[in-house]
Amino acid sequence: MESEIPNFEAHERAGTGKGAARRARRDNMVPGVVYGGGVDPLPINIPFNVLLKRIKQGRFRSTLFNLKVEGHEDVRVICRDVQRDVVKDLPTHVDFLRLRRTSRVNLFIPVEIVGEDNCPGIRKGGVMTMVRPEIELRVVAGEIPEKIQGSIEGMEIGDTLTISMIDLPEGARPTIDRDFVIANIQAPSGLASQSEEEEEAQEEEAPADEQKAE
Repeated sequence: MESEIPNFEAHERAGTGKGAARRARRDNMVPGVVYGGGVDPLPINIPFNVLLKRIKQGRFRSTLFNLKVEGHEDVRVICRDVQRDVVKDLPTHVDFLRLRRTSRVNLFIPVEIVGEDNCPGIRKGGVMTMVRPEIELRVVAGEIPEKIQGSIEGMEIGDTLTISMIDLPEGARPTIDRDFVIANIQAPSGLASQSEEEEEAQEEEAPADEQKAE
């Protein structure tokens, strides 16, 4: 997973306090602080456009980044807070937390479905519906999986793949404390409509049969 962690570049900020922060914003930068990890906090500046683009991509506060600041060693960080302008709703300050390799963190991990070639439900015309293309796991920072796999091999139409059916990496666990659905095999729309019509017809015939029996 090391190569999959996105880089996030920033510049060390000269000076601290409101004055330095205002200067950063005038220069189209967003001031921030990197703290934790047993070392002193590091004041940084981030180009406004770079930060805004990354925030719009989503999952900003649950993505692990490799922070690169000139003159400092790269460090793994996760966003802990984004302060925004109350009127424009644009970022004005960012806090990052340094992570040790043994730190635990909540991250969204992609789910890869395998076993389609050996899925009877799909061979019969069923359609796989992905309910959760990614799931939030609590993982160790030094052992973050690139993805997790869920198999639909042997599944029939109407079957579901739940989180309890997936082998998670050692030390990882879902943040949701229930057996939620990842994917399911549904009947094709035409077949589903036909089944509904048959059920309705049976319900209409039932009262007549009951009258004959009386």
